[in-house]
Amino acid sequence: MGVDETVHQIAAWVVEAERTLVFTGAGISTESGIPDFRGPNGLWKKVDPKLFTIQNYVADPEIRKRSWRARLDSEMFDAEPNTGHVAIARLEALGVAPIVVTQNIDGLHQAAGSTDVIEVHGSVREFVCLDCAARGPIEDALERVRGGEADPACPDCGGILKTATISFGQNLETDVIERAFAEAEKSDLCIAAGSSLSVTPAAHIPRIVGERGRLVIVNAEPTDLDFMAAALVSAQTGTFLPALADAVEALLAERV
Repeated sequence: MGVDETVHQIAAWVVEAERTLVFTGAGISTESGIPDFRGPNGLWKKVDPKLFTIQNYVADPEIRKRSWRARLDSEMFDAEPNTGHVAIARLEALGVAPIVVTQNIDGLHQAAGSTDVIEVHGSVREFVCLDCAARGPIEDALERVRGGEADPACPDCGGILKTATISFGQNLETDVIERAFAEAEKSDLCIAAGSSLSVTPAAHIPRIVGERGRLVIVNAEPTDLDFMAAALVSAQTGTFLPALADAVEALLAERV
């Protein structure tokens, strides 16, 4: 099947589906200049892994200071949504893909216009207090760091602040992952884009949909769930997803 035929086949599945869930991983955001963890230019090669472990973060003020300095230089805060993010928001606007479940923490889906995004690994756009659970815009904490506070404390209780993301050693937020699984159970088509589908429990979400409906995988490299995919698309998400959104829009227009 050629590229155009693949696009139109998947577009037909999207239009026919009762409910489509879009699942995304780091591969969609690398096209916005955000490195992944495990790739050739991934964060593991640039940053001390201790910065991502909750036990070290809580126990060592120096680790927290290094983490805050690293946040000031993070590519995430200057990144913009790319054509893949925008295409997913278009699918929502067309009424065919109401929910996004993402492994990413960058907030680019919301910036592109998606309105219902489940962030299973949290968000870098907020801070959270590890003691009292207070939250606020991350920019408020970063501004304090720029102003000279190397390890800003919670403005409410004086506790330890960090980004509202899931660090290694932390449990996922129960209500968030449970809602993601519930959405998977309601969906009969999953478009998994830019994920190796190897990190669990998040990777179970597209598996659940694939077991009861269709799983479409869009990824430049092989994934752990290729064996169960109804369609495999080896392409950049920023190229394929806009073509898919165009094809879906055209099919919907034919039905009017």
